[in-house]
Amino acid sequence: MCGIFAYLNYNVSRERRYILEVLLNGLRRLEYRGYDSSGIAVDADLLPALSSAPYAGAAPLVYRQEGKIENLVRSVYSEVDENEVNLDAAFNVHAGIAHTRWATHGVPAPRNSHPQSSGAGDEFLVVHNGIITNYEVLKETLIRHGFTFESDTDTEVIPKLAKFVFDKAHDEEGDVTFIEVVNEVMRQLEGAYALIFKSPHYPNELIACKRGSTLILGVNELSGQKIGKSFHDVKALTANGKPKELFFSSDLCAIVEHTKNYLAIEDNEIVHIKDGSVSILKFDHDKEKPASVKRALSVLEMEVEQIKKGSYDHFMQKEIHEQPHSLTTTMRGRLKDGGVLLGGLKEHLKTIRRSRRVVFIGCGTSYNAALAARTFVEELTGIPVTMEVASDLLDRQGPIYREDTAVFVSQSGETADTLLALDYALENGALCVGITNTVGSTLSRRTHCGIHINAGCEIGVASTKAYTSQIVVMAMLALAIGSDQISTQPRREAIISGLSSLPGHASEVLKLDSEMKELASSLIDSESLLVFGRGYNYATALEGALKVKEVALMHSEGMFAGEMKHGPLALVDENLPIIVIATRDACFSKQQSVIQQLLSRKGRLIIMCSKGDASAVSPNGSCRVIEVPQVADCLQPVINIIPLQLLAYHLTVLRGFDVDQPRNLAKSVTTQ
Repeated sequence: MCGIFAYLNYNVSRERRYILEVLLNGLRRLEYRGYDSSGIAVDADLLPALSSAPYAGAAPLVYRQEGKIENLVRSVYSEVDENEVNLDAAFNVHAGIAHTRWATHGVPAPRNSHPQSSGAGDEFLVVHNGIITNYEVLKETLIRHGFTFESDTDTEVIPKLAKFVFDKAHDEEGDVTFIEVVNEVMRQLEGAYALIFKSPHYPNELIACKRGSTLILGVNELSGQKIGKSFHDVKALTANGKPKELFFSSDLCAIVEHTKNYLAIEDNEIVHIKDGSVSILKFDHDKEKPASVKRALSVLEMEVEQIKKGSYDHFMQKEIHEQPHSLTTTMRGRLKDGGVLLGGLKEHLKTIRRSRRVVFIGCGTSYNAALAARTFVEELTGIPVTMEVASDLLDRQGPIYREDTAVFVSQSGETADTLLALDYALENGALCVGITNTVGSTLSRRTHCGIHINAGCEIGVASTKAYTSQIVVMAMLALAIGSDQISTQPRREAIISGLSSLPGHASEVLKLDSEMKELASSLIDSESLLVFGRGYNYATALEGALKVKEVALMHSEGMFAGEMKHGPLALVDENLPIIVIATRDACFSKQQSVIQQLLSRKGRLIIMCSKGDASAVSPNGSCRVIEVPQVADCLQPVINIIPLQLLAYHLTVLRGFDVDQPRNLAKSVTTQ
């Protein structure tokens, strides 16, 4: 959803032009999260002090624009020219903030874009990711105290509240620190948020804080000093007066080209950058002052190439074709000596084996991946598995017991509904396991144990390689839990062998790319698409249909083939395209029956089958057939989804829609 980026250079000269480009490029790296407007704030030139000036620092220059970031770029440079802003002006210290907004309160428009301001003079500026749930009460209070509001956002109450706190403290006590202002603002806020504050009252300072939403601090030492394990405290590292660059970001993807040294800010932490030094404090609602805490920097294991398209036209295309590699990295070091080694679960396996049940909890694609894994988790572990959509679990307050193992699946590790469901499960005493692609994410930090899928940075909004890696991780989870059962040993050995050959089969199925493009061209004018699956591939049907919905903006439904006669059969005619997944498994003969029933009603069928089975599923050659490599039945969903991902991609391109940033969608859904 919303993306936050900030850049502060200390003791190193940077021209305003360079600062603007760093901020704008940071926003470009966050585009994939989904947005409809954007904005930045930098400093104007410092003018001679006037007795009437409300602050000692330079006035902020605030630029906000609706639409794509390139609209903002044009607007910024147009206003710069119009107002004769000196882009060559150099700053030894400077703090700039930037934001991409995904509309929740108020339509996409410059007045609703961030940074949001405290009012005339921009005494306090704020960029925000999340939702303030008590903003209406705060807004009414501030209006009674003479504040006027220009936007429809929940965010605007925050800078105005900061000014209210600042003015009140000045009237009563005189001086007030930036930390004291932000601490009091946090005391009044309810909801989920990541915030960055900038104020000319506190020039060249930034304060970041969070509760629920992700925020990352990046540190780039320019003195040649290497950041090693000896630096356990970020403050000890940064309080040296040496040249450095400091960054805040909603995502590691935006800082990897600048530094690999980062810190994932925890909930209720306040991070204050002043004089090039980073101070971290812990907000406590019951205490007047926040307490200082020590935090260590981590080293990011990501390369810049991962966030670039390379030779591909779109990130989704790149990520589909990366799956042989991402599957390899997901399994690397985890398949050993005919078994599975999952270090993140090692100490908890005995507890999981004693569980009353395993509860998979997720949203969207992550839910579908868990659904694909449910059958073989039950088979290999002997433990009952139930499925929960995170928001539905919360709505009905479904039963979670102390004897349960709750497995939370999320690509970003920041999905709001999933994290709220995690809180609910923790309150009920369940063992909580996290499966995520994002190192340092909230999910990975708050679960008892977990597994990183190691699929690499995924930028396209429609998840592709993360989905297949999630299934593989859950297959390894099932193998690890059930490794003490002698009766399933032959089956486990077959699956482990199948896992090892999976990347090669993924490469083979990617050769269907041109065939899927041709199929897409035949479906370009269709208004609807049905996908039938059953058994292991019911989840494949749901996920394939979801991909078409997400990016091609075509109505599509994944359906359980066993329910075909209970309603969906009424839709069948010669015009409606229907994909039937009929690869070899225990349900194959049933799917053959489904195909015959659809053909007898003149259905327009596209059948996915195992190589060599074309004549078995389409005896008279009347159907379009997609042949895929046959693998172990429980791993077949990993192979079967790839042609459907390619189909969705090509449909989107041919229909002229945005592949990587589909309409109304966000990569990381950080609001309910």
